[in-house]
Amino acid sequence: MDWDDVRSFLAIARTRSLSGAARELGVRQSTMSRRLEAMEARNGARLLQRTTNGYELTALGEAVLGNAERMEAEAIAVERMVQGRDVALSGVVRLTTVEVLSNLLLPDAVKALQARYPAITLDVLTDSRSLSLSKREADIAIRMTRFDSHDVITRRMTTASGALYASPDYLAEHGQDLASQNHAIITVLEDQAHQPEARWLAEMLPHARVAMRNNSRDGQLAAARAGIGVVYLPCYLADREPGVVRLDAGLGPSREVWLGVHADLRHMPRIRAVIDVLNDAFSAQKCLFSGET
Repeated sequence: MDWDDVRSFLAIARTRSLSGAARELGVRQSTMSRRLEAMEARNGARLLQRTTNGYELTALGEAVLGNAERMEAEAIAVERMVQGRDVALSGVVRLTTVEVLSNLLLPDAVKALQARYPAITLDVLTDSRSLSLSKREADIAIRMTRFDSHDVITRRMTTASGALYASPDYLAEHGQDLASQNHAIITVLEDQAHQPEARWLAEMLPHARVAMRNNSRDGQLAAARAGIGVVYLPCYLADREPGVVRLDAGLGPSREVWLGVHADLRHMPRIRAVIDVLNDAFSAQKCLFSGET
């Protein structure tokens, strides 16, 4: 099997369809179909079998999958090493983060980046999934949790505080006595109910009923703005929103914000340039992240 065969095999095995594999590799579905036929003809063996539920690995496919994934990891490592020696202040840098942080930080950061290095393009992937830096799904990641990969260089960018918020109309009707049974809360879905923020919200309003569950911060903010109930939100999101006010209950649990970059890419000039403008953007919003008023 040559490298194109391996890539095609892995893409089909992961997505279980020719269309999904074609999207992953950036080719047409008809091209992927021809690649599969040619691969099977060259190898004289079938690694994938088409079923009513999509493509499944054959017994032989199962046996070679691990070797194919190791080949992929080595190929990506070679790519990282070569690109890590790229000294040009030009090209594309892929950054992944959540949409809330993207909206807050990136307009000023990209404006500064373009003023200094107009040949650098920033591709932003606002995704709640933790995209892999090792697999080059992104070059830089900003996350609300620590990175657990040994080959990723990390830096704590800031600590984000949070507080309780509600709309002025809601507070005029229900008051600010958090012990009252007259309150409703907006919280996360049960799969995230273990988070410190969700537990603190429930402790602060022990008699409140749950009016809405939503794992989207923007969705929670919209619900609070509509007067549905009290919500815990990061200060950097809610303090800029005129439709809600902060309750006089102090700051709740905070979260650290971390930046990560793969060790092989950390000295690449265009990566360093993006990290520098991100540092400046975080510094400019220090008070907003801390919840200082």
